Amino acid sequence: MKKILKYILVTLLAVILAGCLVVSYIAGIRSRKPLICKGIRIEILDSTENGFVSASDVRRFIDRSYGIVIGEPLDSIDLTKIEHIVDSRSAVRKSQAFVTRDSLLNIKVTQRRPVVRFQKRDGGFYADADGYIFPLQNTYASHVQIVDGNIPLAANSGYKGDIADPEEKEWFRKVMNVINHMEGSKVWKGKIVQISVDGKGELVLIPREGNERFLFGQPNSLEEKFMKMEKYYTTIVPEKGADRYRTVDVRFEGQIVCR
Repeated sequence: MKKILKYILVTLLAVILAGCLVVSYIAGIRSRKPLICKGIRIEILDSTENGFVSASDVRRFIDRSYGIVIGEPLDSIDLTKIEHIVDSRSAVRKSQAFVTRDSLLNIKVTQRRPVVRFQKRDGGFYADADGYIFPLQNTYASHVQIVDGNIPLAANSGYKGDIADPEEKEWFRKVMNVINHMEGSKVWKGKIVQISVDGKGELVLIPREGNERFLFGQPNSLEEKFMKMEKYYTTIVPEKGADRYRTVDVRFEGQIVCR
């Protein structure tokens, strides 16, 4: 009798243990089941500064160039490829794609920040502070300094990329020095509405108010030239009147030639 009871107990224990193992196995399989993408969360980090790219634009890029991600296992989504797709847009500086425990694909985007718009006869384009050129956008126009006329850059309206030619890069650097000087000045920030490049490659600065045109010449000796322009407003205009002269030439050392 004791042997039979012992056998029953051992058998019962074995059945319970086997049941526990089966339950653990099933739970393990379920726990290893891949998480499915439930949605896409897109954040444009600098949307208050520029509006070149919207969340709906990014979603459209992905749908068109990558395909469906919602409903797919999170670990099957090629995050590097998604970043490459988003980064290939000319107005995007950098994107970051990652997945989170709430089963969402997250994409954070930083846009390019133009500092100047070049307007050539055959079209225009933006350039950022690093010298990266990218096309104008149909949906948004950034209010930056405009440079037009005989611009010595080979880029056209559809170009995107860095300035490769050393001479063009040096010219761009000098023009950027002019723009940065004005942007960092309490006197000149917002005062010059347009910079034109004449046939000799010299700059003509056009103020937002008044009829004067400042013949600035080559983009050098900035401190001296802007000081003479300021002197024109503080000494000559009060004496001669605001509409007396059409051109103010500050190209030559120690001289302000008004015509």
